[in-house]
Amino acid sequence: MPRQMHIMTKLGHAALAVLLGCGLAGPVHAADSEDTYDQDSIIKDASEFFGQSSEGLAKIVEKAFKEHGRPNGYVKGEEASGAIGVGLRYGDGVLKLKSGGSRKVYWTGPSVGFDFGGNASKVFVLVYHLPSSGKIFQRFPGVDGSFYFVGGAGINYQQRGKIILAPIRLGVGLREGASIGYMHYTRKKTWNPF
Repeated sequence: MPRQMHIMTKLGHAALAVLLGCGLAGPVHAADSEDTYDQDSIIKDASEFFGQSSEGLAKIVEKAFKEHGRPNGYVKGEEASGAIGVGLRYGDGVLKLKSGGSRKVYWTGPSVGFDFGGNASKVFVLVYHLPSSGKIFQRFPGVDGSFYFVGGAGINYQQRGKIILAPIRLGVGLREGASIGYMHYTRKKTWNPF
């Protein structure tokens, strides 16, 4: 009998651990949704930032949510770029995380490819899986030729490990082609694209 009691006690502890584990799983998902932005909030913020609401912008945000889910932050900024085969891009903005806090960020980067023209644009960058604001300060490879363009707005993706940045650009100018490069996000403004 004592052996059966010992086994029953162990089974009871295992069942309790499973139940507690299941109970903890619920709040973790709730916290995840509290630490991320929903699609309607992003469309509203992006429309206010760009100063216009467009079907193209809504479709681009919808595409990003479908492919990567809910972002935990975003950057509102401006940039200028130009290319004749070799390109340069410079920008700055403010990073805001849903969990709280914001900070100024700068970015610059070179690109190489069949890319010609120049543009100035506002940029709204969706930020995915960024554990803290300081983790944005690194290089993010990207392929600008992977642009998805609809109704005057475009998006492409940059990724480093699990962190994904999805810049949405709406601006003026003429630039076309395909290129590869990276964006280097920094704490201070720099003219060195490398």
